[in-house]
Amino acid sequence: MHRAVFRVSRRMNKKLTSVRWLSAAKAEGPMFPQKEDFPGRHIGPRDADIIHMLDMLGFRSLDELTDKAVPKRIKHNKHLDISEPLTEYDLINRIRKIAERNQIWRSYIGMGYHNCCVPHTIMRNIFENPGWTTQYTPYQPEVSQGRLEGLLNYQTLVSDLTGLDVANASLLDEGTAAAEAMSLCYRHNKRNKLLVSNMLHPQTISVVETRCRSLGLTVETIDVFEADFSNRDVAGILFQYPDTEGNIHDFSEVADKAHEHGTLVCCATDLLSLTLLRPPSEFGADIAIGTSQRLGVPLGYGGPHAGFFACTQNLVRLMPGRMIGVTRDASGRDAYRLALQTREQHIRRDKATSNICTAQALLANMSAMFAVYHGPQGLKDIATKIHNTTLVLQHGLEHDNNKVTNQHFFDTLRVEPRLPISEIKARAQEKQINLRYFDDGAVGVALDETVNFEDINDLFYVFDCPHRVENLKDHPSVREKAVYRSEFKRTSAFLTHPVFNSHHSETRIVRYMKVLENKDVSLVHSMIPLGSCTMKLNSTTEMMPCSFKHFTDIHPFAPLEQTLGYHQLFAELEKDLCAITGYDKISFQPNSGAQGEYAGLRAIHCYHEARGEPHRDVCLIPVSAHGTNPASAQMAGMTIEPVKVRQDGTIDVVDLKTKAEKFKDRLSCVMITYPSTNGVFEETVADLCDIVHQNGGQVYLDGANMNAQVGLCRPGDYGGDVSHLNLHKTFCIPHGGGGPGMGPIGVKSHLIPYLPGKYFYLGFTYQEGSSPFGAVSAAPWGSSAILPISWAYIKMMGPRGLKKATQVAILNANYMSKVLGPHYKTLFKSSVSNLVAHEFIIDTRDFKKTANIEPADIAKRLMDFGFHAPTMSWPVPGTLMIEPTESEDKQELDRFCEALICIRQEIRDIEEGKFDKRLNPLKMAPHTQEQVVSENWERPYTREQAAFPAEFVKPDTKIWPTASRIDDVYGDKHLVCTCPPILDEYNY
Repeated sequence: MHRAVFRVSRRMNKKLTSVRWLSAAKAEGPMFPQKEDFPGRHIGPRDADIIHMLDMLGFRSLDELTDKAVPKRIKHNKHLDISEPLTEYDLINRIRKIAERNQIWRSYIGMGYHNCCVPHTIMRNIFENPGWTTQYTPYQPEVSQGRLEGLLNYQTLVSDLTGLDVANASLLDEGTAAAEAMSLCYRHNKRNKLLVSNMLHPQTISVVETRCRSLGLTVETIDVFEADFSNRDVAGILFQYPDTEGNIHDFSEVADKAHEHGTLVCCATDLLSLTLLRPPSEFGADIAIGTSQRLGVPLGYGGPHAGFFACTQNLVRLMPGRMIGVTRDASGRDAYRLALQTREQHIRRDKATSNICTAQALLANMSAMFAVYHGPQGLKDIATKIHNTTLVLQHGLEHDNNKVTNQHFFDTLRVEPRLPISEIKARAQEKQINLRYFDDGAVGVALDETVNFEDINDLFYVFDCPHRVENLKDHPSVREKAVYRSEFKRTSAFLTHPVFNSHHSETRIVRYMKVLENKDVSLVHSMIPLGSCTMKLNSTTEMMPCSFKHFTDIHPFAPLEQTLGYHQLFAELEKDLCAITGYDKISFQPNSGAQGEYAGLRAIHCYHEARGEPHRDVCLIPVSAHGTNPASAQMAGMTIEPVKVRQDGTIDVVDLKTKAEKFKDRLSCVMITYPSTNGVFEETVADLCDIVHQNGGQVYLDGANMNAQVGLCRPGDYGGDVSHLNLHKTFCIPHGGGGPGMGPIGVKSHLIPYLPGKYFYLGFTYQEGSSPFGAVSAAPWGSSAILPISWAYIKMMGPRGLKKATQVAILNANYMSKVLGPHYKTLFKSSVSNLVAHEFIIDTRDFKKTANIEPADIAKRLMDFGFHAPTMSWPVPGTLMIEPTESEDKQELDRFCEALICIRQEIRDIEEGKFDKRLNPLKMAPHTQEQVVSENWERPYTREQAAFPAEFVKPDTKIWPTASRIDDVYGDKHLVCTCPPILDEYNY
C-alpha cells in the first residue's frame, strides 16, 4: 500500500491518544449504556478513522470540512425538522403496527393485478437476498453473468409465450410498456394518430394518453373492430387479449386490415393466459406488452413489478429498454451482455429510443425464476386450475339467473347480477371481498392461483347462489366454454429450453439460484464506487418490511379505507422528504428516476399552460447533464437547448444567461444537477436559478446527487421549483441489478396543482393535484411496496445521522481523491474550496497516448482485485468517476485506492516498455480461474500477477470473474436475445 494512505501526523497521534485516555477514564461506563445507534451501523468509517482522514485533509471536524465545501449562500443552518432516531428493534415494531392498519381482503378486482403464490424459496433467496438485490445495472458483464442469465431467461419466457422474435429485459409496468409501444409505432412510420381499444385496462389508457399528449400525438379510444385504417394516418393500434372485462377475441381481421395500410399492431396480454391461449403472434401482432407480476411477484399495492415488451425482429433496434444478448468472451465461450446499448440515452441523449431508468431487473428475475421452477407444464397447470375454477364460477352464477356476458374468457368474468348492486356490495363486504364495480351496474370478478373452493363458495354467497363448488366441479356442462376446447386453444410449444425443464425440485432451484448469484459482484462482496449512482448500504432492517404480508398482499385499486397503513407511511415519508428538500409537496407516483424527470417537466409545462403561456417549450440543459435529462425533456415535448460547461467543469453562467435571455419568451425551464455531474459544489447555483426565474422559466433540480445535500442544503431553498428524488440512491432502496427504482418528485407550492394523478376507475377514485396532467405509471403511488425502505432509513438515522452521513460521503470522496492524487489527477475541484463533493473524476485520458490504455482496460483490471469499476467515460470521455458513499469504511477505501495505485504502476510498466502495449495484465483482463489454472500460460506476466495483483487479494477471499473479456462487437453483429444452446456447465 502506498505510504500516503497510512501516514499519520503527530497531531493525529495526539488526537488518538486523547481518545484512548477518554476511553480509559470512562472504562466503567454508565449503568445503563445506550443501545448501538443505527447511524453507527450505516456509516462506515469509525470515529478514529474520521479523525485521521480529516487530519490528512487539514480539517479539525466534519463541520469545518463541509462549511468549506458547501457555498455559504445555499447552506441550510437549521436542524432538520424530522423525528429523533428509532433503534432498529423499535422501528420494526412501529412499522409492523403501521402495516397492520392495512386490511388484507381477497381482491378479485383484476385490471392486470392478481394475487399469486410467491415460492418461499424465491422470496427468501432472491427478493430478500442482498446477493441479488444490491448489484448495479450489468454494464460490466464479466462480473454480472448471473443476473444477465436470469434476464435472458426472462426474455426467453416472454418471447416464447407471446410467440414474437425478441423481448427486452423488462420495463417499469404495463402502462408504461403500452406507452412505449405507441411511441415506437410513431417512430416507425411517423404518423401522428394512434388507436387504443376501449377494452384496454383503464389505467393503461391513462398512461398512454399522458405520454402521447406531450409528444403531440392524437389518441382515439375506440371499438377496435370498427377501426378505419384507410386514410393511412394511423401509426399503431393497441388492444387487450384477454381484454379488461375478461373477453377473448380473435383479432386476426383487425391485424390484417392494419397491416394492409401500414399500421403496426400492438397487443396487451397476460403471460399466464398464454400457456392456454394462442399467442398474439398467431393473429398478427407486431408488439406484445404487459406485466409479469402474477408470475411470482407480490401485489405490493401496485409495485414494483416488471413490465414486458416483445416485438418482431424488424423492430428490434427501435425497441425500448435493455436487452440481454449472447456473445462470446476472449476464450471463445458463450457469454452475456447488454446488447445494442447505442440506443440508450447515455449515448443518443434526446434522440434515444431507450432511457436507462426503464427496467425492473430484480422483479424480472423473480418472474423468470418462477418459470424456471414451475416449468412449462407447471405454468400450464396453474393456468388450467385458474381457468377451470372460473368455469365453475361462471356455471354456478348463470344457473341462478346472473348473466355472464363473456362468451370466451380465461380468469375474468363480467357479471350482470340479479341482485341490486347495493346488496352485492354489502355481501362482499361481509365476506371481506373486493370486486370490480362497473358504472352500468355490472360486476367484474378476476380469479387467481390463490383461489380455493372456499373462496368460490363465498363468491356464490355474494351473488346469492345456493351452490357449492363440490357439487358443481364435475358437472359435464362446466367445461363447455373452456378455452382449451375452443379455436383459441394454444397448440404451439413454449419454454422448451432445458433451463425451464431441469430445476423443479427445491434442491435444484436453490442450487441454480446460488450458481447465478455467485457469478455477480454485489455490495456483499466489495464497494461499488459508481459515480452518480450512490451504491450505499441497504440495511436488513430497512428491507424487512417489504416482505410483510400487510404490505405485499394489497391490490393497488383496493378501497382507500383498507389501506390506512400505506397512507400513514406515505404521509410520514412525505413530511420527512419535504423537510429534507425544502419542497412543499411530494408525489410518489413516478416509479423511476426518469419517470420523475418526466413528471416534473410535465408539471412545469402545465403550470405555464395554466398561466396562458403554453408556448414555453425551451429546456436549457448543460452538456454535462445526466443523459436521462435530455431524453426525458424530449419525451415531455420540449425543445432542448444545450448550455456550455467551462473548463473547470462548472456551468457557463454567461452562456446560460445568454440562452435564457435569447429564449425568454419561450423559456420553460433549466435542468441542473447539483452538486454538478462533475462532482463539484458550484458557487453560482443560486445565481443560475435567479437568471432562469427572471426570464420566466422554472428550475428543475435533478435530485441524483442529493447524497451530498441532505442536512447541508435544500434545493427548495436555493431556487429549485421541482426535483425528482432517486430513492434507490440517497434513500437506500437497492438497485436490484438494474431496477427497482423510485423517483418521486418534490415541488414548490405553485406546482402542486399540476402533480400527476387522475385515477377514477370503476369504484376507485384518486386525484393528487387539482389540475393533474395525467398518470405517469399504472399504479397511483408507483412502486409503493419499496417505500418502507426509505421511510425506515430516515426514521433510524434521525436529523443528526442524516447530516453526518452526507458529511462522511463528502469526506470519503475527498480522502480518496487525496490518496490517489500522486497517481491520478482529479479532473475537477471547486475553485473556491479546492474540494470535491461526494464524488470525483480521475483523468485517465493521457494513458491512451502513453500506454494504449483506456478506461475500459482499467475497469476490467479492477475485477481481478475484486472490485466493480467506477463510472466509465462519463460525463467526460476517457475518465473514471468515483463515488465511495458514506457506508464504506476506511479499510475498504484504502483497498480500492491500493488497487488503482497498483494499476497505475502497471500502466507505468507499459510506458517504460516492461510490458507490451497489447499483451499486458490490463489489456487481457479480467482473468478467470479457468485461464489461470490452464496448462497453457503464454502471457508475458505470471499467473500470480494476473490473479493476485495485490497483497490484500487472498486465495480464500478471491472474487473470480466468470467470463473473460466480452466481445461487444461480435454480440451486436450476431444478435441473439433468447436462451442459447445448452451449456455443459449446468449438466442439463
